[in-house]
Amino acid sequence: MRGKKLPFTNEQLEAIVANFPTPFHIYDEKGMVEFARYFNECFSWNEGFKEYYAIKAAPNPYLMKILHQQGFGIDCSSLAELVLAEKVGLRGEEIMFTSNDTPAEEFQKAMELGAIINLDDISHIDYIEQHVGIPELVCFRYNPGALKGGNVIIGNPEDSKYGFTREQLFEGYKRLSEKGVKRFGIHTMVASNELDPDYFIETAEIVFDTIVDIHKELGVRFEFANLGGGIGIPYKSEHKPVDLKKVSDGIKERYNELIVANGLDPLKIFFESGRVITGPFGFLVAKVLHLKETYKKYVGLDASMHNLMRPAMYGAYHHITIMGKEEKPHNQLYDVTGSLCENNDKFAINRLLPEVEKGDIVVIHDAGAHGHSMGFNYNGKLRSAELLLRENGEVIQIRRKETLDDYFATVDFNALPDFQ
Repeated sequence: MRGKKLPFTNEQLEAIVANFPTPFHIYDEKGMVEFARYFNECFSWNEGFKEYYAIKAAPNPYLMKILHQQGFGIDCSSLAELVLAEKVGLRGEEIMFTSNDTPAEEFQKAMELGAIINLDDISHIDYIEQHVGIPELVCFRYNPGALKGGNVIIGNPEDSKYGFTREQLFEGYKRLSEKGVKRFGIHTMVASNELDPDYFIETAEIVFDTIVDIHKELGVRFEFANLGGGIGIPYKSEHKPVDLKKVSDGIKERYNELIVANGLDPLKIFFESGRVITGPFGFLVAKVLHLKETYKKYVGLDASMHNLMRPAMYGAYHHITIMGKEEKPHNQLYDVTGSLCENNDKFAINRLLPEVEKGDIVVIHDAGAHGHSMGFNYNGKLRSAELLLRENGEVIQIRRKETLDDYFATVDFNALPDFQ
């Protein structure tokens, strides 16, 4: 399990650690920018193509500003994420609001910003009309059910809480047309961390077929098809990244066969990828605090699953590099752990690594999506800082680490002495 690349050398990382105590997350700006440009290039054949970065993957305004400079919009699913988009300077149709079980105040904020609102349920038509009014442009999230298989992370579409059935789509677009709405989009999202390029081509075909059928029955014309996210990354060295060029070529072929052939072009293609945009370009850096040997050998880090919970939550694999020992024999079997009072607080189980020593710097790869963003404060643990490795080699802090004052800020200790 070697071959995972790093954007810094051991010497560079030692200098970073000297200025910023571990643990911390660090993101590689150069890698993100190069991939963003490649993503746009692959779909340049489609006029109006746009990637709406799923901000839940790494909700940091500095990262979003970098991606916005590459033409990316932002995909939001909560009030806080809408406010984050606003603070970055995005407004209007640069924002896609895809939510479920949505409070009225969140629809209100989305309307205030002029965001594209993507409704998750047919009952939300009446709900949004009652509370904030019908938007000028409306999108529905389509759950294709048995037409599409899910995967291990997102599950079976028929068991999913998300989206309209096919029958509900027809009813929903009909109702909105009768209410005078003239601008429409359609959305689907049925996979997470999928590595098979054909999966995304098949998804596009299902959506394009649906667009054709709805147009034939209702006369509705669509402005865009949001094909969702779910593009996976190669967490393991033997995995291959998704061939985006193949995905694009396949989608273009279906576009010509179904959309162009039926006179329904131009149709903008949107994605809302998150993981693939920042995931491979983020790293959790920690230091070895303790070594323990009982029935197994344990490496105890100064990071815990509150810094990266994917391994505990999904049994997910993240590659681990012991800095300065990349070329040494990987012949020691370890569990790599944190200090939480939970036995699943492990970054790796039975992982072959070089012999580890106290004080070694450890890099956990592919932590740039659903890493810091899924952090929590169990056991009173404080969230770590986020750093950015700029294209010129400079390192800046883009989020400071939490303090005890932050942790206790919502508790009124002044009232405690009088509490009986």
